[in-house]
Amino acid sequence: MIEIQFWWLAILPIFFGAGWLAARVDIKHVIAESHSLPIAYFKAVNHLLAGEMNKAIDIYIEIAKNHSETIELQVTLGHLFRRRGELERAIRMHQKILSRRDLSESQRQQSQLDLAIDFIKSGLFDRAEKILHDLSNTDSARLARVELLAIYQQEHEWQKAIATAELLRDESNSFQHEIAQFYCELASESLIRNQNEKAINELNLALKEHRHSARARLMLGEIALSEARPDDAIEHWLKMPAQDIHYLALAARHLIAAFHSKNQLADGIALLIRYVQQYPELDVVDLIYEQLLATAGIDAAYDFVRERLREHPSMPGLKKLLDAHLLVAPADQKSELEVIGKLLHDNTRSYSMYYCSECGFKTRQFFWHCPGCNQWETYAPVRGKSRSVV
Repeated sequence: MIEIQFWWLAILPIFFGAGWLAARVDIKHVIAESHSLPIAYFKAVNHLLAGEMNKAIDIYIEIAKNHSETIELQVTLGHLFRRRGELERAIRMHQKILSRRDLSESQRQQSQLDLAIDFIKSGLFDRAEKILHDLSNTDSARLARVELLAIYQQEHEWQKAIATAELLRDESNSFQHEIAQFYCELASESLIRNQNEKAINELNLALKEHRHSARARLMLGEIALSEARPDDAIEHWLKMPAQDIHYLALAARHLIAAFHSKNQLADGIALLIRYVQQYPELDVVDLIYEQLLATAGIDAAYDFVRERLREHPSMPGLKKLLDAHLLVAPADQKSELEVIGKLLHDNTRSYSMYYCSECGFKTRQFFWHCPGCNQWETYAPVRGKSRSVV
């Protein structure tokens, strides 16, 4: 027993010394790291928060010279290059990451996704599509399909877009609106080729996917009117309010034409007047004013816009009332009214635009697919309003 205690006493200083030496090494390592990588990282982050991306990238590149083995740093640089628009450098960085042998499977898949996105933003869709298909049987399959769906929409490959969207269906997103829009796009292409029957079948598939598709109803009505079937056209258009009454404004001019072809123009005008009395934001006041002016005269048109302004005051309504005044005003008053009209026009210009609720892109033409953010059905069919108001 005494002998064992003696050996412990002999070995104890050795253990203590080794522990002290290891601690010194670890402390020196931590101090070295804290004086190089973390501080530089924080400086770069501060630049990013200040919107100084170029300065941040310069720091990360400098760090990379001494820490080239850090995959997280390479990933960060790849993303920053892409955000700055340096797509060739982003592609090279992500290719460099993929050449590493120490990647985990999740890191490899993420790097493949990143490289595919680089190719998409560079317009190299074929290269991106190949990478994304390679990920179809991995844990990143859903993310890959989301990117594939974006490619097919940009390339107008609507059949592929439909098939991909169907694979993406889940409890949180049925993709019924998007798929219905894809069928409508196919129908538009069929109509350009004068294939009306094919277009009708595609629009019926859109309605099967989304039974309240306003666009499908609008197009079916237009086809029916072109084929001299005004009753069928009117029936289609009067079903549009099932989704949103305001979509009727997109069909209003065609609706009037259909009633006119039946020698029932007055009935069509009266129908629109009833709708706008019930739904004041329905964007058909200009059309009704135009039709009343042509068929019933200035007094009827003036009375209509005056009543609408009283019941639903608005700047566009005031402008329309002023237009009616100008038609009957004495010559000595017209110059003053024209000045007022110009001021109203300049200050109500925004009311004649359609606005995307996602990105704010504004346009005088209604779009089902926003040119700014590439989202579907983000425009309200009411000029001067965002999608959220309807």
